[in-house]
Amino acid sequence: MTTLDLVSRGRTYVPEMTDLIGQEPLEPAPGDEQRPSRPAAHLPSALARAIPRPVDRRHQNRWVPRLAGWIILLIGFTFIAIGTDAGLYAKLHSASHSDAIRALHKVALTTPGALSLTYSAPRLALTLIGLLLLMLCHGLVRRKHRSWQAVMTLLILAAGINVLRLRKVVPTFGLTPMLVGLAITAVIVGLGFYYRREFYALGDPRTRWRALWVFAWILCADFAIGLSFIALRELAKPYTFPQRVEAVLYGLVGVTHRISFRLDFLNDFFTILTGGLGLITVIMTAYLFLRPAEPQGRLGAQDGGRIRGLLDRYGESDSLGYFALRDDKSVIWSPTGKSCVCYRVLSGVMLASGDPLGDPEAWPGAINAFLDLAARHAWVPAVIGCSELGAEVWCRTGGLAALELGDEAVVSVAEFSLQGRSMRNVRQMVTRVRRAGYTSQVRRVGDVPREELDRLMRQADSWRGTPTERGFSMALGRIGGPGDERCIIATATQDGTLKALLHFVPWGTDGLSLDLMRRDRSAQPGLNDFMIAETVKAAADLGVKRISLNFAAFRAALERGEKIGAGPVARAWRRFLLFLSRWFQIESLYKFNAKFCPEWVPRFMLFAGPRDAIRVGLAALEAEAFLVWPTVEVRRLRRKFRDVTRAHRQAPAVAGDGSSAGGAD
Repeated sequence: MTTLDLVSRGRTYVPEMTDLIGQEPLEPAPGDEQRPSRPAAHLPSALARAIPRPVDRRHQNRWVPRLAGWIILLIGFTFIAIGTDAGLYAKLHSASHSDAIRALHKVALTTPGALSLTYSAPRLALTLIGLLLLMLCHGLVRRKHRSWQAVMTLLILAAGINVLRLRKVVPTFGLTPMLVGLAITAVIVGLGFYYRREFYALGDPRTRWRALWVFAWILCADFAIGLSFIALRELAKPYTFPQRVEAVLYGLVGVTHRISFRLDFLNDFFTILTGGLGLITVIMTAYLFLRPAEPQGRLGAQDGGRIRGLLDRYGESDSLGYFALRDDKSVIWSPTGKSCVCYRVLSGVMLASGDPLGDPEAWPGAINAFLDLAARHAWVPAVIGCSELGAEVWCRTGGLAALELGDEAVVSVAEFSLQGRSMRNVRQMVTRVRRAGYTSQVRRVGDVPREELDRLMRQADSWRGTPTERGFSMALGRIGGPGDERCIIATATQDGTLKALLHFVPWGTDGLSLDLMRRDRSAQPGLNDFMIAETVKAAADLGVKRISLNFAAFRAALERGEKIGAGPVARAWRRFLLFLSRWFQIESLYKFNAKFCPEWVPRFMLFAGPRDAIRVGLAALEAEAFLVWPTVEVRRLRRKFRDVTRAHRQAPAVAGDGSSAGGAD
């Protein structure tokens, strides 16, 4: 942790200065309609500064969603306990049980809806309702409006069932538990409607229809499985098709079916099978209905042009600014369009990278728009790879917590030299590669012919170890795209054969930032050192004064842990990082960058609070493609099946050909 840690989570907001009182607003930017009302730009300067920014709704009544989540969590566990307890009726009135157990079951009676449902509903239905409530409690904590709607509906239905079954339940359990349960339900529903504005997070409209389609398909599959099981087993007597459909339907909701098999154990197996299918159906449908919106990032041509304009004016402030032009990122603008934040939504995390683009005085406007959009959709806001200045503005404006993630290696072209003891390793590598006959060429992408550029890209893709393209915060994801003519491409060849390729993106007008580094695995060791040295050598002719190399994660921790006198905590943390280096390039990138004696520039990761740190970390790993969830690519499977089928059809003809190797022998 650094000085920009949890202490920086104060609620002090930076005035937006020119973003509020400056020039007239530009054309409406995407996301501006999602911002709350702000002071008008035509107000006098003193008056505009005197009007404070409205308090963020995310900072009001935080106890409401948390308390609602805990209440629904307890109710859900109560329903599950009732649904899984076969001897509930006996325990409610048995004197043989301890007072604590009897008191616990009396508390269960006062749970909203538990009494009437216990009396009439099957155990599986109670368990399903409990699981739904457990899923809804997390949505309430995230202020999801759909979760609030579902909870209010279930509670009102439970109260209605209590009233309708009043005469049948009172003789068994008494009037007092019924009245207490109805009173608790009324209080919870009343408070829910009173604080309904606290649950404002919107969901993705597409997930509603997707949930309905999935429910329909899974339900059809459930009936197909259940009817097939009945058809393939011997029944005690013949049953009509409607009776079989009714048995499957009853089994899905946990009601005892009326079909009997010849073998007794098949009756229990059929009950377990249909009940499990019903459980899976409900959980999958509820998950798809309640999951947060994850829009596919697409950077349009208009937004890309506006971002390039900001980079031309303010691109020198951040070496990661050009990576905002990735095709899979979305952008949200400040009200005046003088600043923006590029982001991507992954696993419910709204992840931005680098500093906000544009005028630093207008950063708070883009940050507030970013945080308001995250709150509106129940996304967890987070930033990865921002600078120290950006972290300070994010923490003061948005109340985020900062964690030092690592350091960026920046090489000064004027101060770089292969002479000296500190550069001995790099100097030896460069000499060996040059003696092996390697030559380099450093050019602007705009100076490379399109045919040659396509050939270089195909060759570079063939060197990739996996089909997954890694990178998010410091990767552009393309070479030679429209508008990327100022990028730099460095190649290394041996006897006319391409062996390695480096790709750099502009950093302002006089800097470069390393984007891509690939080489042939059979090439000479030290080839990357040779290419970086050659790029620095050619930088003067290209007007480049500084070059940003790879990012070294947790560089300071590795450096402190290996020093003499390091404490046990620092050494243990270093050993853990070395252990993770088996799968992630932590130590190797640090040592590679350290060889060039760079200037270390710290980079930070920002998140809302400690409880979101793990979730944000997983989303960052997913964005950087270090964590790839398994997916089924239907097109690829179809293509493989077609190839196998074609090969199988051609096999007899090849085997019968007299010119084959077997015939020649």
